[in-house]
Amino acid sequence: MISTSLQTFRETMAFPPTWLPASPQWQNFVHAMKAGPFLTYARNSVVVTASIIALQLVVMIPAAYAFAKYRFPGRNALFGLVLLAFMIPGQVTFIPVYLMLADWGLIRTLLPQILPFLSSAFGIFLLRQYFMQIAEEIVEAARLDNASEAKIIWRLMIPMSTPALATIALFSFVSHWNDYFWPLIMTDSNAVRPLTLGIAMLRETEGISNWHILMAGNVVLVVPILIVYLFCSQQIVKAFVYSGIK
Repeated sequence: MISTSLQTFRETMAFPPTWLPASPQWQNFVHAMKAGPFLTYARNSVVVTASIIALQLVVMIPAAYAFAKYRFPGRNALFGLVLLAFMIPGQVTFIPVYLMLADWGLIRTLLPQILPFLSSAFGIFLLRQYFMQIAEEIVEAARLDNASEAKIIWRLMIPMSTPALATIALFSFVSHWNDYFWPLIMTDSNAVRPLTLGIAMLRETEGISNWHILMAGNVVLVVPILIVYLFCSQQIVKAFVYSGIK
């Protein structure tokens, strides 16, 4: 992908394939960015992805804490529903969700790409497993010191669960940054389309044979994921080692 993004059109069509460009064509990236409103697409992707991650953490942390540290009637049944939600793919529910959001008049906004993902069943599951590894004595000691539940979560559970939170945030970032199906269904205007749809539209504006332009757009799409992963990779390893998930 990187090699093709720096090649000329003639080099992309050569057979046998050209693995390294004779002279890197950096203008391919400029051409790809000028093929559409890519700053708008990039802004939409950043806003949607960041909003989803922030809202998911707000919902998941107290939910996972309740499942891990509280004993209440129906706890196992409710957690079973969370796991059931984890097993249902979004392609099954997109029609009723679309009709509901259309009735609310939200289709031409960014909200249809955000609201259905306010929580993550996988995130609640992983974070609950991590919270269960934290000794009950630590939580009870905080309660004896008159710490409120909110303070226990903020000052105790979150700092001790940083690897799990980083892992959940990274998985959510990759999933929603790369999401194509849901934005394709939920958007009908360039003003609210994310970068994934913008890159896909390069095939229409540039033609299917202009692989050097298409690959330049894909490099732009992938680079943020690689950067985030470089910062979070160690946290991912810690999260799965300490939570016992393989």
